[in-house]
Amino acid sequence: MRAVTFQGPEEVRIEEKPDPEILAGDDAVVRVEASGICGSDLHIYHGRVPVEPGFTIGHEFVGTVLAIGDDVDRVGVGDRVLGTFHTACATCSSCLRGDYHRCRKGQTFGHGANLGDLQGAQAEQLLVPRANLTLRKVPEGMSSDVALFAGDVMGTGYHAVAHAGMRAGDTVAVLGLGPVGLCAVQAALAGGAVAVYAIDTVEERLKMAESFGATPLHLTEQEPKKAIRAATGGLGVDVVVDAVGDPGPLALAISLARDAGTVSGIGAYAGKGEVPLGLAWLKGLDLRLGLANVIAHVDRVLALLETGKLDPAPLVTHHMKLDDADEAYAIYDRREALKIVLTP
Repeated sequence: MRAVTFQGPEEVRIEEKPDPEILAGDDAVVRVEASGICGSDLHIYHGRVPVEPGFTIGHEFVGTVLAIGDDVDRVGVGDRVLGTFHTACATCSSCLRGDYHRCRKGQTFGHGANLGDLQGAQAEQLLVPRANLTLRKVPEGMSSDVALFAGDVMGTGYHAVAHAGMRAGDTVAVLGLGPVGLCAVQAALAGGAVAVYAIDTVEERLKMAESFGATPLHLTEQEPKKAIRAATGGLGVDVVVDAVGDPGPLALAISLARDAGTVSGIGAYAGKGEVPLGLAWLKGLDLRLGLANVIAHVDRVLALLETGKLDPAPLVTHHMKLDDADEAYAIYDRREALKIVLTP
């Protein structure tokens, strides 16, 4: 089979690899019909996440089940399925609490030996461990463009809002309008937010957020803090989602939240930085950070996608072939695409 492999910083390559085979009773093999390039893939692309040369990358996929182990009973051969971006064992202490994203035996697709040594989804076929928990059947008639989002990007945007404890009637600000931020905008509105303020510097993304029903605020050409204070009677918003993952936006998020509000940091933070913890303490804020618990949310997200209450299809700006992965990564790295879907 053909697969997209990491070779070194800013270098990916299509290589021939053996077809995957069932190794355990709860394994499945999926023929991939679509996979996505995600913002976190760029961390690998730039060498910020250590992945071995020749490792197959990618963690978003939709496809058809080709084979299953004896213990798989939630999906069958021939089923069209989507997968979550990581696996979980369902039996460790974290999983028993429902914290599948902190599974002690979890593996993340396409992220190398440090994150479970699980080959990635940007390939013609994929071995899926713990298939009963990792895979879901795609609802009848749902496009791969939409289904692809359930196992990662929309699941992450939904988690950002759910993890913050947002309730109907709340006000929300979203910092960073990449795919995750735009999905968080949709999730907040679907959850009953009365106002969502979408903050970024890219006009096209601000316009897309506005088309979803948010109030766009340009980070540098406007004054988001002043505008939000004016709109909320000087209080600030109930929930702030930081979908950037940097100390600068996190500091802004803290300033935008009302007293006793919540900041949900879903961006991938790395390294050290200065954050105004004193202000967060004085305001009595809840800071909710970390990887998204997509396995816990995937069924709700799928139901919302099926009814059209969430619709990520406008986020897909490019369809490209697996063989053109090197060009696709270069385009995505230059921010010329919002979401790229690869097909064999």
